[in-house]
Amino acid sequence: MPWIPSAKDKYGVAVYNYRNGNKMHLNLSVGDPVHIREEFEGLWYKGCHNHDKSITGIFPCSYIHIKEAVVEHRGSKNETVSCKEPPVVQEMTHVLREWGTMCKDIYKSNKNHKLLTRIRGMLQQLINIRRSIVSGTMPADELATIKKQVADMIDFGNRILDLDLIVRNENREPIDVNNLSTVEIYTMYSESAQRIQRKIAEEDFHRKGKNNEVVEVQDPMSSSHVHSLFVTVKNFVCRIGEEADVFMSLYDGKSHSFISENYLVRWGSQGLPRNLEMLNNLKCLFTDLGSKDMSREKIYLVCQIVRIGRMELKDLKSESDRKRYTNSLRRAFGIAVMDVTNIVKGIEERDEDKQTFIPFVQVTGENENLHQLIMRTISSRSEFNHKGQGLWVSMKMLHADLKTAQRDYQHLIDKTTAVARKMGFPEVIMPGDIRNDLYVTLIQGDFEKGSKTAHKNVEVTVSVCGKSGEVIPIVVSMGVGEDPMSEHRSCIYYQSRQPRWGEIVKIQVPIEDLRNAHLRFTFRHRSTMQNKDTNEKDYGLSFIKLMREEGTTLKDGIHNLVVYKLETRRLDNGKYLTLPATREELDTHTKQVKTSGGHQRYPRVEGFILSKDNFQITTLVCSTKLTQNVDLLGLLKWRVNSTDLKKNLEALMKVGGEEIVKFLQDTLDTLFNILMEVNDYDTLVFDALIHIISLIAEKKFFHFFAVLDSYICEHFSAALAYQKLIKELVRSFNGVEDINNKDQLQKTIKALEYVFKFIVRSRELFEQFNDQSRDKFESEVRLVFKAINKLMVHKENHLLVPQGLAMKHLPTVIEDITTVFEPRGLSSLLQEFIKNVPMDRLTKQKIQCMLDIVHSSLFKVQECRLILLKMMTRDLRDLMQKQDELESCVKLLSDILSLLRSKDVGSTRDDIKEVMNALLRTLIQTIIKIRDSPHIANFVACLISLLRQMEENHYHQYIASFPSTIDLMDFLMEIFTLFQELINNNVYRPEWVTMICLQNSVFMRAIKFFGKTLTNKFLDENNFQYVVWENFFNLGVAFLTQESLHMETFSQNKRDSINKKYGNLRYEMGFEIRAAWFNLGQHKNKFIPDMVGPILKMTLVPEKELRKATIPIFFDIMQCELHSRGSFKKFESAMITKLDEYIESGHGDEEYTELFYKIMTEWCLKHQYLKQSGTEFVKLVRLLLMRLLDYRSIIREENRDNRMSCTVNLLNFYKEINRSEMYIRYLYKLHDLHQECDNYTEAAYCLLLHAKQLNWSDEMLSVEEVTRSSARTHRELKETLYYETIKLFENGKIWEEGIKLCKELEHQYEQETFQYTELAKLLKLQANLYENITTKLRPEPEYFFVGYYGKGFPAFQRNRTFIYRGKEYERLSEFSSRIMMSCPNAQKMTTTSPPTEDILNSDGMFIQIFTVSAIMEEPAYFKGKSINTKIINYYKANEVQKFIYNKPFRKGPKDKDNEFASMWIERTTYVTSYKLPGILRWFEIKHTDRQEVSPLQNAIETMENANADIKQIVLQYVNEPESPINPLSMKLNGTVDAKVMGGFSNYEKAFFNSEYNKKNPDDSVRIARLKDLIALQVPILAEGIRLHGELAPVALQPFHKNMENCFNDLRDKVEKEYGKKPPFQSVTRPVQKVAPQPRTLSLARPGSIMSINSYTSDISEESPSNSTAPPPEIPAKKKPGAATPTKDNRKSKSDWLSNFGGSSTSLDHETKNGLKHEPPQPVELREEITAQRPRRPKSQVGVTGPLTPRPPHHASETSLASSNSSLTSPVSRFAPPLPTKQTGDYGNLPEDNDVMQKHVKSTPNNISPSRLRNKPPPPLPIKRQESNPGTPLGKYPIPPKKPNRKDAS
Repeated sequence: MPWIPSAKDKYGVAVYNYRNGNKMHLNLSVGDPVHIREEFEGLWYKGCHNHDKSITGIFPCSYIHIKEAVVEHRGSKNETVSCKEPPVVQEMTHVLREWGTMCKDIYKSNKNHKLLTRIRGMLQQLINIRRSIVSGTMPADELATIKKQVADMIDFGNRILDLDLIVRNENREPIDVNNLSTVEIYTMYSESAQRIQRKIAEEDFHRKGKNNEVVEVQDPMSSSHVHSLFVTVKNFVCRIGEEADVFMSLYDGKSHSFISENYLVRWGSQGLPRNLEMLNNLKCLFTDLGSKDMSREKIYLVCQIVRIGRMELKDLKSESDRKRYTNSLRRAFGIAVMDVTNIVKGIEERDEDKQTFIPFVQVTGENENLHQLIMRTISSRSEFNHKGQGLWVSMKMLHADLKTAQRDYQHLIDKTTAVARKMGFPEVIMPGDIRNDLYVTLIQGDFEKGSKTAHKNVEVTVSVCGKSGEVIPIVVSMGVGEDPMSEHRSCIYYQSRQPRWGEIVKIQVPIEDLRNAHLRFTFRHRSTMQNKDTNEKDYGLSFIKLMREEGTTLKDGIHNLVVYKLETRRLDNGKYLTLPATREELDTHTKQVKTSGGHQRYPRVEGFILSKDNFQITTLVCSTKLTQNVDLLGLLKWRVNSTDLKKNLEALMKVGGEEIVKFLQDTLDTLFNILMEVNDYDTLVFDALIHIISLIAEKKFFHFFAVLDSYICEHFSAALAYQKLIKELVRSFNGVEDINNKDQLQKTIKALEYVFKFIVRSRELFEQFNDQSRDKFESEVRLVFKAINKLMVHKENHLLVPQGLAMKHLPTVIEDITTVFEPRGLSSLLQEFIKNVPMDRLTKQKIQCMLDIVHSSLFKVQECRLILLKMMTRDLRDLMQKQDELESCVKLLSDILSLLRSKDVGSTRDDIKEVMNALLRTLIQTIIKIRDSPHIANFVACLISLLRQMEENHYHQYIASFPSTIDLMDFLMEIFTLFQELINNNVYRPEWVTMICLQNSVFMRAIKFFGKTLTNKFLDENNFQYVVWENFFNLGVAFLTQESLHMETFSQNKRDSINKKYGNLRYEMGFEIRAAWFNLGQHKNKFIPDMVGPILKMTLVPEKELRKATIPIFFDIMQCELHSRGSFKKFESAMITKLDEYIESGHGDEEYTELFYKIMTEWCLKHQYLKQSGTEFVKLVRLLLMRLLDYRSIIREENRDNRMSCTVNLLNFYKEINRSEMYIRYLYKLHDLHQECDNYTEAAYCLLLHAKQLNWSDEMLSVEEVTRSSARTHRELKETLYYETIKLFENGKIWEEGIKLCKELEHQYEQETFQYTELAKLLKLQANLYENITTKLRPEPEYFFVGYYGKGFPAFQRNRTFIYRGKEYERLSEFSSRIMMSCPNAQKMTTTSPPTEDILNSDGMFIQIFTVSAIMEEPAYFKGKSINTKIINYYKANEVQKFIYNKPFRKGPKDKDNEFASMWIERTTYVTSYKLPGILRWFEIKHTDRQEVSPLQNAIETMENANADIKQIVLQYVNEPESPINPLSMKLNGTVDAKVMGGFSNYEKAFFNSEYNKKNPDDSVRIARLKDLIALQVPILAEGIRLHGELAPVALQPFHKNMENCFNDLRDKVEKEYGKKPPFQSVTRPVQKVAPQPRTLSLARPGSIMSINSYTSDISEESPSNSTAPPPEIPAKKKPGAATPTKDNRKSKSDWLSNFGGSSTSLDHETKNGLKHEPPQPVELREEITAQRPRRPKSQVGVTGPLTPRPPHHASETSLASSNSSLTSPVSRFAPPLPTKQTGDYGNLPEDNDVMQKHVKSTPNNISPSRLRNKPPPPLPIKRQESNPGTPLGKYPIPPKKPNRKDAS
């Protein structure tokens, strides 16, 4: 079956990773969305990634989860698919993929773990939310909330991940910006950014709150005026055993009062609700909470439990006992209290699923009431023993009123949810909220015993009765959640005279029954026993009427009721209503009786007797139908008593708003009836109307504006009222001069909107019957505006507030008045109104007024808009030029431009023209001036919006409006400068991608037009302006190279989206620049070379088509310069300079290099004169590009060595092409790199190279030559560089080089500039350098061969070899670790042999490292002279260019008895490109030579080196007799004592036999030479023994005697076999004899070389410390000045040396092949004890005992003391701490271990560690015992196992 197009399966998601190396397959990762195009037999799909359609392949069907999709352009090449899911799910899916990828990258980089943890938590939340949404079970109200939360979370995550910010509307939904104005887009971005900032502030608040840091966080409750607390009762656990009523309410802990109604749950005796249908559905919403409630100090959720049963809670077993007791008594049982302050205030988040336990607290006494228990529980800080009893509830704070909560939280609130309202009106009374509630609280009573022996058990029964005493049924409510009842029975307190109840009941009487209703309270004694309780009747009564005589309701507050004793059982006749109800009424009645002259007599009604008992209640009326205000009631009934009309109208001004809004419609009807029917009170009625409107304007009653609007539209009927209202308005504004009328005027202005609503509605009603007087009406309205305008003209300060209010409220009348007034005329009136405002007065208010006019419907009318726009743009221009009220100005301009882009405003061409002509230039200049203003972004948005709405004809008109070319040029310069500044320093955040892209698109369109303007206006010779064209080119390049257009850094989806919406802006701009350049014609030369840099930067943009189009400009530049100047040197210079700058800053790549080479070569080959020179230049640029790219790729690495190599490559390149300024630039970069690494010597050589570029003259430096110094001439700069270089050489201990520079400076100071003061300072410096050579420690660095093999290395290292100069004390192991760490992926080679072809051509990385020896190049002036060792040692390791590596190997069969006869040396000589040290610590090997050294020749070289070493140390002690004797002792003893170092037997066995002579007849001369060297050693040893005898202290004399005896035996044998040589005379003066002073010898540490004056020690790793016995203790030398022996008459040293056949200065002896070999450095043992490094005990250093017996104990102590004092001479120096002991270095071991073992055994003790690895075998090897007791004799130590690479790292 062939591949068929997929019909159904179009979109899927990979559920498994799929990897296949075949190019036909598409690799997938889990979660990748795929676009399926074809399928094959249900097994394979063919398609592409949905986010990257450039790669297509096949993949298995089983790996894909198919999802429903929306397909567009089905079957075409442009077919697109998108998942058919809710937008929020698609957005979350995209975010999960994007964030997941970024989390992987963060994890891999091992950075920012806090961010990773944060994002992972958010990802988990998004996954859970997405799962819930996809499941389809989420309620709609919750889904709306979740969408907002998800949007905020995504925006927050994008912000902290530096991703793009999504444009969202107020519902947090992404929107399409194509239909929005630029200003609207900016506004949405700003709001989103602020929202995210608040989220960040909240995060910081939660994170930093513990540090008491105050963070401003938006209160979540601020968005709502009404709040609600949702409570669910999960369970009630309490052991009562009887039925109970559970009351729940909110309680104020400070005022000790209840806030809300009770929520009542009737609980059964079995521990379940009595109504089982409510099980698990006990929910209540406590609502109407306002801001005052939120600010309460403490809010508690209180639960009161009242049990219903017996008087005492006893456990009665029998049924008969239970029947004996009264069972219907209500008794206080206990409470449960929880502090919910933090939950209510939003500090603590609670969810409906989180349960909270509220512990139960029981009453403690018979008569403790629940309110007392509540206060005691709240005030107590100790926990109560609740024994597991209590209430389980869950809570959630809802910031919504009742209707909103029922709509938005349907999953929580249903029909069964009880609603407990606040006791009293909420802060905002919602329209339609009708209430008629009376809350009665039973406070307390005081009851006499009466006939009882004890106080009564009083029960109060509350009921509502009519005028005849009949009970009104079902109006008494104990709490929400249960149905109302006809009466309420109170709790009973046992035998209490003054019971305190604190019980609250709600009375809900129908409004029609309320006038005749009253509250009745009856009192009864309840007995404990049932039989007695049955006989008890009501004994007392109290009552109070709900309505007063004048028609008002019962006043709120405390009422002390009179208690009447009942003598009758009939209460249904209502006779008691004639009695006084309260103590106040009773007292009033008594006073009236006294006033009339009667006797004091209490009122009596048959059956009711006044008692002494008292009863107290409080009431609170919450009714929107009834009033307690007499004045309001009198006004509403004005027809009944018209004589008090004026009084009632005046009294209305004093009535509170709560009463007025309850009767708003009735009040307004009354006022307009009075206005129409009575002519004498028009002003009072008008003032009353203003008062009512002002009250409604208050925040508390703000929502009643809806009621007022409803009244005007539906109930208002005064058709002629407009006439009187207009008249009163004019009267109010004409009296502005009266300062006493100020307050009323202000109220009138505030009510202007609704006054005009009444006027307009009245006029509309009038026109329904008569429409003939419209002109008259408009004239009257003009009178009103004229009066208002008159107010605006005044400049008195007391009118500032009324004027400001007029500008605020006058625009509010526009919407209404336009329905009855001609719009154009109204626009003129408004224009005149604005014009009348004096300049510089109420500027902000004036702009706000204009802003309100813009928002009105009048501004949408085209003819009206033109009238108003001229006025507005004029004022805006003046204010912006003054930079006054910029915030208000930009707001007004933003809204104007936004409205002009709307679709319902008609044609806006003329409007845009008006704004353009008036404000474009001013807007540009303002933005330039206020660059640092916080409003800059908004102004830029206005500029973008204006340019975006300008059409081509607008551009033409604007350009044509300039009177002269100069004005046009100024404008173009301004706008080009502004565009470039906005592009280079964008005012918008990088994540505002849409805003930035829109800006670029608009700028691109404008630049295109202005480019045409340049061509038309400024191209001819007379009008050509270089500056304008230059700015145009710079602007174009800045636009093209801006960071926001770096498309290559964006994801594929983002690139496609931007290109689809805005096009390829870089490509467009590139062609604009290209076209402009070629249009320049003859003017091109004026831009060479200044335009080379910008054009180069443009061509470096990584877009291939753009590069192809713009690179030919370079050829045109070359051609232009060639034709005009005969060469293209300026172009060449600029090109090289700018290439260096741009490539280093990150531009360019390999593709550009090849493309440039290809295009430019093709063009040059076509040109007659550029065929050769142009092609050469192109090749040069290509080479430079390659090196610069290498440098850029390496310079970002941490490997400084690679960075140095690339830097040297570049500076050499610039030197070759004679670009001195670039050469010097990279010299300093190299210098800085060396300084960072403490490579002082190399840094000095870098500065020295720069200094050599200068001359000793007063020639002024060029601009390029001025570096970091303040010097201005060649001499000054060179002198400065010399001193810096000398300082660096001094730090690097290369004092010899510093001396050379000092001598050059000395010549200048002495013979050229005659600066003797400076000369004196210089000579002191030079003297110090000379002194350092002979007195200071200078460790010799080791040199290492390093080879980089394999194609994995960069080009400058690949398959190349180098010699590296090691750091101080750096051995092979340390150096190898350093090199390998710089190349963690490389493999170290274990052999020193050259690499094979497989290694050289492999893709891997292999490094070969081993130690080499430097070959000293002895200065010619040293020949034939005696020179200090420390002077000559410098040349052993410095100024060297040749290096050797010796590798032992064996030829022929192995002879156990004669191994040296077959041991050969493979000697490799390396020659570097430059001497070391230099500007690098390494140089490449340019020449390599290999040769083999025979065993005999090896022995000769070894003997020559040994003789030279002995000779050198003898001469050293001749010149420095005060030096420690230890090195001389060890050197001599190791040579003469065969037990220590061996004799010549191995050489004799190997070479001095007939068998060898037969095999090697040609070696007779070399054998003779070897014998001669053996013989020459004896006289040198003799002189050394003699010298040692003179210098050795008494303690060493036994040791000296033993050594002298050994030497005598050796001398006899050598002279006998090899002849006698002349004596070696080392001195012509006697040697100072030093008094013996005992001194302890410290054991040598392998691997260190030290030499400081006479108190230093060079420690060799092959020193005698490794021998079987430790060296002797050597006493110290005597101080200078001690007695010296007399001179003897011996030959001079030079005479002897000439007779002896050698030079005393030549430390290296030439062999037949001309190679030099260095003698080892003398080894000295440190004897000084310093504070820097305390002396270590011998147990730690391995010293087991002295070689010779110690002196007597007392002598040792005294000698040691004197030794310590003798070591403190002024010339002594402290040795630095010894370097850390390193492990053995086995990098240079040959393949044959046996040969190496012999080689190591035969190594002389005096060879320094740096020479040990590469020196040939010593002369006479003997077996010695290793220092490690665990190592067998004669065995080389086993090297450690090679560490695992992971472990090493």
